[in-house]
Amino acid sequence: MTFPGTWMTLSESTVYRVVPKCACSTIGQILYYVDKGSFFDGDIHDATEGLHKWASEESKELISRNVRAHKGFTFSCVRNPYTRILSSFFDKIAGIQRNGKRYRGNLVPMLTQKYGVEVGSPETGFEFDQVKSFRRFLLFARDTIRWRRPMDPDIHWSAMSGHISTLIVNGGRFDHIFFTEKFNEGMQVVLDNINPAHPVDLATIPRFNESEGHGPKRLHPVEDYFDDLSMHLMYEIYKRDFRLFNYDFENPANKMPLGEVDLDEVHAKLGK
Repeated sequence: MTFPGTWMTLSESTVYRVVPKCACSTIGQILYYVDKGSFFDGDIHDATEGLHKWASEESKELISRNVRAHKGFTFSCVRNPYTRILSSFFDKIAGIQRNGKRYRGNLVPMLTQKYGVEVGSPETGFEFDQVKSFRRFLLFARDTIRWRRPMDPDIHWSAMSGHISTLIVNGGRFDHIFFTEKFNEGMQVVLDNINPAHPVDLATIPRFNESEGHGPKRLHPVEDYFDDLSMHLMYEIYKRDFRLFNYDFENPANKMPLGEVDLDEVHAKLGK
C-alpha cells in the first residue's frame, strides 16, 4: 500500500495528507513544532528531519503501519477551488520560484507558445493582462486533467479529491477534514486530539506562505477572473471538489464553504 503526499509527526500522534495550495506550509511547520518545540528554518517541504514523510524511504513503513492501524489522528485541509487555482497560477506560473527560476523549467515558455499565456517579468513589475492570461491557463489546466496533454496534471492544480482519495483507497480513514478559510478553528481540532509535547497558540504563530513575494500580486477580485466559460471549465474539472467539500460553485466571490465536510460521504465517494 502506498500513501503519497502523507506526513506524520515523529511521535506518530497525527497523520496529515498534504493537499498542495491548502495551507500545507503552515500545517507542516505546526506538525514539526509540536514535537521539536521550534519551527523549521526554511521551507518545510525541504525538511529531511523532524517529520516523517512518505518521500523518505525510512518513513514509509512507519507511515504505512500507522495509517493501516489508524493509530494516529488522520486529517487533511481543503480550499475553495476558485481561490486555489488562482493561487496556483500566480505562484507556479506567473511567479518566480525560490531557486530564482521559473517553475518546471520550460513550462511557462510552452504555455506562452501553445496557449498564449503571458506572465510578464520581475524587470517590468510583472505587467500583463492577468484576467486574459489566467483564463488561458485554466484551459491548459483542464487539458492536463481531462486528457493528460500536453502533460500530466501538476499536483498544484489537480483536484483536491484526487489527493485525498489516495489515502482512502489504500486503507486509510480520515478523522477530520477542515477548511483553509477556517484555519484556526479546524487546526485546533487536530491539536485537541493529539496532546502535543509543545503546545501551539494558533492565534500568534506566523503563517508560512512560501510563495509570497516572488511574483505578481492579484489585482482584481476573485470573481473578475471567471466568466461563464471559465466557470464551465471549473465545474468540468472540479465538480467533485465543489460537491464533496461544500464550496459555492455558483458564486466565485464567496470563498467560504456552505457547510461542513461529511466524512462518511467522502469515504464512500472516494473509496471506490
